[in-house]
Amino acid sequence: MAAEKPTGPLDGHLDDDDYPAYTMGRAAEMLGTTQGFLRALGEARLITPLRSVGGHRRYSRYQLRIAARAREIVDQGTPIEAACRIVILEDQLAEAQRFNAEYRRAAEGVNPPPAS
Repeated sequence: MAAEKPTGPLDGHLDDDDYPAYTMGRAAEMLGTTQGFLRALGEARLITPLRSVGGHRRYSRYQLRIAARAREIVDQGTPIEAACRIVILEDQLAEAQRFNAEYRRAAEGVNPPPAS
């Protein structure tokens, strides 16, 4: 008989980039930054952490990647507000590129190139 898998708060969420698994302290530690930096990103509306039942900020892996990119730009001397705008634009560009690639694949499926 196979052993049953343990159940817990992360079950089904381990592969979910949007699941708010990290506390503010852990997120700051992982990024090598301060909790104040994470709060500033929230004030600049770059990332909006979810709140636990107790009101504590919780961050997802996706949000940590966004925060890490903002930190790279800030570390190069860019003001935080400008860094947040840059990250937002980069994210929008990547999304548009994904959309265009999907559109091209779909269009190629409808109109395959002629055989040589």
